[in-house]
Amino acid sequence: MNTKKTALIALFITAVTLFFMLNLDQYLSLAFIKSTQATVDSYYILHPLRTSLIFFISYILVTGFSLPGAAILTLAGGAVFGIIWGTILVSFGSVFGATIAFLMTRYLLHDYVQTHFGKYLAPINRGIKKEGHLYLFTIRIVPIFPFFMVNILMALTPIKTLNFALVSQIAMLIPTIIFVNAGTQLARIESLDDVLSPALMLSFALLGLFPFVAKKTLAYIEKKRNALAATANDV
Repeated sequence: MNTKKTALIALFITAVTLFFMLNLDQYLSLAFIKSTQATVDSYYILHPLRTSLIFFISYILVTGFSLPGAAILTLAGGAVFGIIWGTILVSFGSVFGATIAFLMTRYLLHDYVQTHFGKYLAPINRGIKKEGHLYLFTIRIVPIFPFFMVNILMALTPIKTLNFALVSQIAMLIPTIIFVNAGTQLARIESLDDVLSPALMLSFALLGLFPFVAKKTLAYIEKKRNALAATANDV
């Protein structure tokens, strides 16, 4: 492993270690966000741009280093900035952070994994090259798939970085709006379960599967139409 990769791994480990050693995770809890909302609201009124920038950078760092707390930050975004500005900050912050995590993982592990396990991953690689955007859309839109795990796993595939970023932003937009909107009613939320109801999870799952169903349906219709056309020509 070269010096650059070693340095990057050391930076990542140091950042994560400091995060937990300094108990910074306490600032990404629902209880802390609720207890400080009035103070943050007052600061935001006086310094709107600075507050937005601090939140945006914090979101990128949390998601980029795969730290826990993105969901809580999303709720906080709605509570402080409202649904429109909060959605914009969270949407772009999440995709920037996800792309950073994606690029770090790809730089550190992609070549190693493909070199040593490429023959086992060949079917997956072919599927990703052909329909990778659909797979990514599905697993992004359903919140049961851990955010950081999607970043890592997709980095090991042949999907292009730009496609990863664009599809991630589109797929995560609806869940982001729902979470940010829930954050505007932060006082009523006691846990993340209050946001992710079974009915909502099912809706996400159906929405995530829709592109696959639509594509297969269109392919089936096209196949049948070609078969009918061939039969007509034979007659």
